[in-house]
Amino acid sequence: MQQAREQQDASVPAHAAPDAYIPGHGTAEVHISGYDLRLDYSVRSNRLKAVALLAGTVRVPPNANTRNTKTLERISLDLDRPLRVDEVLLWVRTGTAMAVRSFRQRRGKLEVWPERPLLDGEEFRLSVRYRGRPRPTAGQWGDIGWEELTDGALVAGQPTGASSWFPCNDLPAEKARYRISVSVEAGYRVASNGRPASRVTGDGRETWVFEESEPMSAYLATVQIGRYRQLDLPGRVPQYALVPPSLAGQVRTTLSRQDAMMNLFTARFGPYPFTSYTVVVADDRLEMPVEAQSVSVFGRNHLGPGSAQEALVAHELAHQWFGNSVTARGWRDIWLHEGFATYAEWLWAEAADGAGTDLRAHRELAWLRGRKQELLLADPGPAAMFDERVYRRGALALHVLRRSASDEEFFGMLRRWTQRYRHGCAGTADFLDLADDVYSTAGVSASELLRPWLYAPGLPAARFEP
Repeated sequence: MQQAREQQDASVPAHAAPDAYIPGHGTAEVHISGYDLRLDYSVRSNRLKAVALLAGTVRVPPNANTRNTKTLERISLDLDRPLRVDEVLLWVRTGTAMAVRSFRQRRGKLEVWPERPLLDGEEFRLSVRYRGRPRPTAGQWGDIGWEELTDGALVAGQPTGASSWFPCNDLPAEKARYRISVSVEAGYRVASNGRPASRVTGDGRETWVFEESEPMSAYLATVQIGRYRQLDLPGRVPQYALVPPSLAGQVRTTLSRQDAMMNLFTARFGPYPFTSYTVVVADDRLEMPVEAQSVSVFGRNHLGPGSAQEALVAHELAHQWFGNSVTARGWRDIWLHEGFATYAEWLWAEAADGAGTDLRAHRELAWLRGRKQELLLADPGPAAMFDERVYRRGALALHVLRRSASDEEFFGMLRRWTQRYRHGCAGTADFLDLADDVYSTAGVSASELLRPWLYAPGLPAARFEP
């Protein structure tokens, strides 16, 4: 097979922005349905050698900037420097090899030009061999992606960190199945998404293989590496914790009520959407916990007894339903992740400790009234995606909806939401349509009730019985 050369001079075509919040990421011109990532990583030197095998389909938008709207002249993927691509190979249809005329890395993109334009609907497989010292992607949300720890590494990919460690179509609405193989020095344990498939030891190294059969957005793919011990936690849903041995006792204390949370959320939100749940506790201080699909990551500073730590545990667990299984179609709808996970904190406090949600709503409303009133919950803007007001106002909007009818309607609606869009994507309009359908039997227009909370900057009038 002819090996592609790296292109040095060709211009890069302008890209459409499938998600306006992340205009430099993703493409609407291909759909990647499968990733097979084969990583060879040295913890000591932070050096990565990898091969990514991608299965995809061309889907040329009608208004694409191409010479012919039925063909695609180049495949565009997200991949950050300092990772350097050494080789790109391409197959089409039933395994037929196709020469790659050239490829180029520029401005966070890997551009691949096949020897001929690809047809709309044509299936392809792409092999990308690359290497380098991965590092987080710097941006307006801080450093995101592959990060070195004191003795290990982690990936925190939300919202645009996937391209810091593998070539991908980095859009929340792009879901695929994954196989992730990680080879590291012996003595380190690896965690990733999905089912552990195998573990092979030899020549001073260990190779860990994971398979995620449920569709997953690229930003939710993760790799966690450390000198961890596995704790088996109780519960009908298999639950695990990977922890530094010295922190095992603190972790058991912090997660002592996690299974009770799992039982509550399963009753409130519907069946847990994955086969297992793993909490990884890094032996470092982290700014905040972060969720990945079937995995959550905490720092040692997040451990301890008390309601504040339990709220973090509840929040990250709830993201497995709201964010990971049901993923926002675009980042403007992030309240569907954070507002719902924040409200799950309220539900846990209510069920476990009798903390009144109406009283909590009063406090949150007072807090919001003390802040600027320019944010639109259903379109906060890229800079405010992770603003605390998105979390709290989103939870408050859900509480208003809950109090407008019975708990039977409210939680029945949430269960229908997680079932209808299970392992898929949805937006605010989809949520309003479903809420209207469920609440119509109670004579309530959910969309009219929620619209001021979602689309107007000022806080609507609200009263709750404390």
